[in-house]
Amino acid sequence: MKNICIFCFPLILYTFSCKEDNTTAENNIPDMNIIEVVKVMSVVATGEENKYTFSVGVQSPDTGCNQYANWWEVISEEGDLIYRRILAHSHVDEQPFVRSGGPVAITKDQKVFVRVHMNTTGYSDNIFAGSVQNGFQESILDKTFASQLETMQPLPNGCAF
Repeated sequence: MKNICIFCFPLILYTFSCKEDNTTAENNIPDMNIIEVVKVMSVVATGEENKYTFSVGVQSPDTGCNQYANWWEVISEEGDLIYRRILAHSHVDEQPFVRSGGPVAITKDQKVFVRVHMNTTGYSDNIFAGSVQNGFQESILDKTFASQLETMQPLPNGCAF
């Protein structure tokens, strides 16, 4: 009997200590495909002075017309609107996406900010800053900077899908 107890006791301890319960760990793994904030991902400018074409990469948590990135814009360091590209529909299944626009009337050495706007949360503070001559780099800009532009034309007049 003593031999049975000596053999069974470690087996019982092992059984209780190795109970598999991964529900907490599995439920806390973040979904890396969920986009939480709208942001500019890239900026490429082509063309010639005062009529550049900007190709802007945008990542946004689009869910449809109820929540989508509705424009990107080029603004001066002083907060003046230089160009705005209206995004006429959501991009639920296309993330990130690139849209081009122009002509953008700036000189090659003029420093500008490129930022994106979400119809539900407004401007992103994740922007790109720079010039055509020196390139554009990811940067941060207070989302309230030049917030008066949010009501300035051109503005979207609906969402296609």
